[in-house]
Amino acid sequence: MAAHGFTLFDTPIGRCGLAWSERGVVGVQLPEASETETRERMLHRFPTAAETAPPPEVQNAIDAIIALFHGNGSDLSAVKLDMQGVSPFHRRVYEEARTIPPGKTLSYGDIAARLGARNAARAVGQALGRNPFAIVVPCHRLLAAGGKIGGFSAQGGIDTKRRMLALEGVGQGNARSV
Repeated sequence: MAAHGFTLFDTPIGRCGLAWSERGVVGVQLPEASETETRERMLHRFPTAAETAPPPEVQNAIDAIIALFHGNGSDLSAVKLDMQGVSPFHRRVYEEARTIPPGKTLSYGDIAARLGARNAARAVGQALGRNPFAIVVPCHRLLAAGGKIGGFSAQGGIDTKRRMLALEGVGQGNARSV
C-alpha cells in the first residue's frame, strides 16, 4: 500500500507510528524497542512516505488512538482505512474486528463464525497477525479459544497485548465478550 506521509506520536505504551494516503490510514505501527526502531520500521513498511505533520483527519485519528490508550473508550470505527492491497478475506476479518468495542473481547472462532466460516479460526488468527492497522483494527481484543490471551506479533508480544487490554479495562480472566 502506498503512503504519502507518516508521523510518530506518543502513547502510554510508547511511541507509535501512523501512515496515510489520500484514501485514509494505510498503517499503524505499535512501538518498537526505541523511537529510532519505530521510525525505521515505518520507513521499511512505507518507503515512499515522507515523515511530516498529519492532515486534520489523520490528526483526529491519532488523537482518538491516544484517548483510547488513556482509557477514554474512544471509538475508532470512524477512522478511514485505505485497504487497497488487502485481500478480501482479510478485509472481512478486519471489518468484523472493528465492531468489537473497547473493553470487550471475542475469540478468533467468534469472528470466523460471524463470517460464516466456523472452521476458519486459524485463518482469522493469521489475518490478524498481519494486521497493518493495529489499534484501529483492534486485534488485541481477540483471544484464543477458552479466553486464553493467544499470540501477539507486536514488540513485547503478549505482554503488550495484556497492557493494551488492561488500558481498556480488561484484566486477565475478566475478558468480556461482545
